[in-house]
Amino acid sequence: MSRVFLGLGSNQGDRWKLLREAVASLPDVVAVSPVYETDPVGGPAGQGPYLNCVVELDTDLAPRRLLGICHRLETAAERVRHERWGPRTLDVDILLVEGVTVGDPDLQIPHPRMRERRFVLEPLRDLAPELVTEDLERLGRGVRRVGTI
Repeated sequence: MSRVFLGLGSNQGDRWKLLREAVASLPDVVAVSPVYETDPVGGPAGQGPYLNCVVELDTDLAPRRLLGICHRLETAAERVRHERWGPRTLDVDILLVEGVTVGDPDLQIPHPRMRERRFVLEPLRDLAPELVTEDLERLGRGVRRVGTI
């Protein structure tokens, strides 16, 4: 069994419902962070704010199988990929799989930008403070806790 952390985000549609449905569809869930509302990072101007959370799994699923689950959840939420970092109904990223490193073009573990994103590190710190050593203030503001799933 491996300790796995997934990052979930939504800024289109019924954001709360989309996150709840995604979390409910995940296997082997151990914990879910509080939900944070955050300003968009990158992408086109004019996007609405995101709801973000981190989910911890204790699973024996291989990274590729986890990636398939992430893609299926995004498809079920009718995610459309028009542009990089554009608005989305649901984004599900593999952040970390303890003890595993993957460097393939379509799958990188740990997530290559997670240490630069406060909207990932705040909820990750809620679940695994020992994994977050960054000074989050240096990563800016625009992240606020808004509830739980």
